[in-house]
Amino acid sequence: MRLAARAACCVVGMIFLGAGVQAQMGTIAVRVDATQTPQKMIRTKEIMPVKAGPLTLYYPKWIPGEHGPDGPINNVTGLKFTANGSTIPWTRDLLDVFTFHLDVPAGVTQLEANFDYLEPSGGGFASSALSATDKLIVIEWNQNVLYPARRPATEIQFHPTLVLPEGWKFGTPQHVEKQSGNEVTFVPLSLERLVDSPVIAGQYYRAIDLTPPGEPVHHEIDMVADSEEALNMSPAVQKGMTNLVAEAGKLFGARHYREYKFLLTLSDHVAHFGLEHNECNDSRLPERILLEPNAGLAVGGLLPHEYAHSWSGKFRRPADLATPEYQTPMRDDMLWDYEGFTEFAGPLLAARSGLWTPEDYRNNLANVAASLGVGRPGRTWRPLLDTAVAVSGGGAFSPGWVNWRRGADYYDEGDLMWLEVATIIHQQTQGQKSIDDFCHAFYGGPSNGAEIKPYTFEEVVRSLNAIAPYDWAKFLNERLTSTSANPPLGGIENGGWKFEFNDQAPKGETRHGNVGDAYSIGLQLRGDGTVGDAIVGGPAFQAGITSGMKVVGVNGRIYDHDLLEDAIAHSKQSGDPIELLVVIDSYYKLCKVDYHGGPRFPHLLREEGKPDYLGELAGAHAATH
Repeated sequence: MRLAARAACCVVGMIFLGAGVQAQMGTIAVRVDATQTPQKMIRTKEIMPVKAGPLTLYYPKWIPGEHGPDGPINNVTGLKFTANGSTIPWTRDLLDVFTFHLDVPAGVTQLEANFDYLEPSGGGFASSALSATDKLIVIEWNQNVLYPARRPATEIQFHPTLVLPEGWKFGTPQHVEKQSGNEVTFVPLSLERLVDSPVIAGQYYRAIDLTPPGEPVHHEIDMVADSEEALNMSPAVQKGMTNLVAEAGKLFGARHYREYKFLLTLSDHVAHFGLEHNECNDSRLPERILLEPNAGLAVGGLLPHEYAHSWSGKFRRPADLATPEYQTPMRDDMLWDYEGFTEFAGPLLAARSGLWTPEDYRNNLANVAASLGVGRPGRTWRPLLDTAVAVSGGGAFSPGWVNWRRGADYYDEGDLMWLEVATIIHQQTQGQKSIDDFCHAFYGGPSNGAEIKPYTFEEVVRSLNAIAPYDWAKFLNERLTSTSANPPLGGIENGGWKFEFNDQAPKGETRHGNVGDAYSIGLQLRGDGTVGDAIVGGPAFQAGITSGMKVVGVNGRIYDHDLLEDAIAHSKQSGDPIELLVVIDSYYKLCKVDYHGGPRFPHLLREEGKPDYLGELAGAHAATH
């Protein structure tokens, strides 16, 4: 199948190179007017060189890093084409709503396209999610371009201009050609680089240099927020971020970018996620998170992951995801590596940099392990590999029934799999080699700026064998196809720790939150009592509670989460079930949860007599602390 996929890619490449090009070779000027950001309307004008005859234009569909055909085409409005003062009619393709057809009249050499992009009112994911408020905006350029068919993205040149509200400042990895007031023109670049280079802008903006001492490549964090106070990053978090840059350099041994910018948006009114790019990342967190005592935990739970993607996913990318442009379908079968390795590397870097404490790192691993055991009975029918293969069909991040159908588990289960790989390398080489050696070999090499170096499953296996001879193909295939009910704990156990549940709540929280109810009565509840998930086969599920219901009463009293926690704690001494009054479809229902085990929280405990390799692995490796 992989050979067939490679052959198909070669055929696509021949089509791109051999087909007649409908648009003339030349630079496309794109002007994005964001002055109506408070009204959530972004206006685009493109002027592209063309020649007479049929013309097909694409709106980007498969966006790198989003893993599905989810370009926000439904937010495009007011589309109109003109040339020489006349309107040119267009039609949408009957089989692909991202494709537009028109006929360019004789004598026309330039085509003007105008359309508006409407920021969604809520929901969505990544570049299709809400990205603007009254005070800020994130420009993901794929939202604002049309491009000619049958040409690779690397060969289509754009000359972008961005117009911002008066007084707004911006951050981006793009290089500025000129600026006049609120209008910024960037240096021409390929469509591939344009889509890979978002802009954050806002009334409240701050940039902080994160370049470690002696580091020749510039690094900084650019932040926009809905208030000036929200930009007050503490010296401790700033130091942790500088350490992060140093630790990543130590882990990977190369930097495949000219400079790197962490683009951080702080708002309660935009979608919260992270999206990776070669020379930056587009990350969003709540407005006042930097002012909270757990700021390092929150920042460490997102930015190191997105930063590690510069190497894993951007520079090194599975061949099935390295498509020539944004209409060719991607194959997601290796997301267990693309995202799974990065999910392993992100927390590791958070711990090494000091953004996380060693206890934070272990708590995170404990929660991941717990969520893949009793928390994911779907593992008994659906293997890890399938969670990656099926992600392009949607539903990976849909609410409800996640424990039974599974979601984007190629992140967390991939994390534990790569942790086990790290410990096996250490064991097989008697401590002479580590996962860092693999990273240097696989993700390192010459630093030539932003570039893509595709790879296959077989190359991953060869690279691992070059570091530590082992039957890596068998190991990986077993982990990828396993339907065991038990979580993959090999890395934790090889690292000198054991996983267990007990009644002691962990100190603080991890980015997975306090999910103890899931491991006692089998419920994950939102703040208002709505059931986010009910573990299939768990006590609450057996009592008749499922996703979408709402708990409104506990043992005869109006629901309060503390009352539920009290009831769970007292269950050990009581022979009576916990009575939960729920609402479903406007009906009340009394559910009796037969549970008597008390609180259960996941923990990692030291295994006496074994070296603490987990601690060694997560310890600082660079000399910036």
